[in-house]
Amino acid sequence: MSLGTQIAWDDTVLPFQLDHADIRGRFVRLTRSLDEILAQHAYPPQIEALLTEMTLLTALIGQTMSLRWKLSLQVRGDGPVKLIATDYFAPASEGEAARLRAYASFDAQEVQDGAQPFDLLGEGYFGILIDQGSGTAPYQGITPLSGGSLSASAETYFAQSEQLPTRFALSFGSSTLPGQKAGWRAGGMMIQHMPKQSPFAAGASEGAETLLTAKDLVEGEDGENWDRVNILLDTIDETELVGPILQPTDVLVRLFHEEQPRIFDTQPVSFGCTCSEQRVKDSLAGTPVDELRELVTETGMITADCQFCGAQYAFSPESVGGA
Repeated sequence: MSLGTQIAWDDTVLPFQLDHADIRGRFVRLTRSLDEILAQHAYPPQIEALLTEMTLLTALIGQTMSLRWKLSLQVRGDGPVKLIATDYFAPASEGEAARLRAYASFDAQEVQDGAQPFDLLGEGYFGILIDQGSGTAPYQGITPLSGGSLSASAETYFAQSEQLPTRFALSFGSSTLPGQKAGWRAGGMMIQHMPKQSPFAAGASEGAETLLTAKDLVEGEDGENWDRVNILLDTIDETELVGPILQPTDVLVRLFHEEQPRIFDTQPVSFGCTCSEQRVKDSLAGTPVDELRELVTETGMITADCQFCGAQYAFSPESVGGA
């Protein structure tokens, strides 16, 4: 197998279904897109780890939904890391890449060497926002941060807010391929059972004192299928997730050959931002005049930077209604 064949799966999401177990899934590998996301800011290693985990989750979750425009994941905490925000933009047309972007807001002085990434968030929440574009009302759901990781928090979200048993397996790190410079490689798998709602979930809400788990939502044959597939997923190792030696299709056959895996067309993903001069100007246009005047710099201009891609914009106060 040539290196070109190996890396053909990079920056793609592979949808699959386990027909024997009534489970759907996604397999993602990110390389260049992740490098570009992390290159926008000089992030400490712990922040890079949180952003990478969040970006993997965003790619996996975004591809499962029939999006017309955008899926956003957001984590807010009261620790040194205040915000992690990611967006998945659906392809504009068939065959085009979906676009990913992400950034983190944090207090660099409070990020101590040796601190565990998830601990830097403190108490907070995990939220998902689905925006289908003009003329539609956005959907938002939130759950508390839980389980010691962003992926565990996402699993709690799906159990609590959507009553969908969901599991994530993620891996990432810096890697060097022969003849290439070091770069990030990340891989992940998402499985999701599609059963009828469990009676144990009746009356559950986002404000419930006891958070639901996937096990609360499956019973009988569905529970047996879920347990069996999770045991198989537990056998996956990091190199199988991140690649590039093994192709995702080979990994799925190794793990789930008795579950009758069925694969679908891959979805390419890339780093991309939707910011523009007009979008930034429109956002400033609703700012009260007094506040706009406070934003005027020594050069007499109002400046704005995009945290996702680093683009810089400058406007005269008059152009945004701040004369």
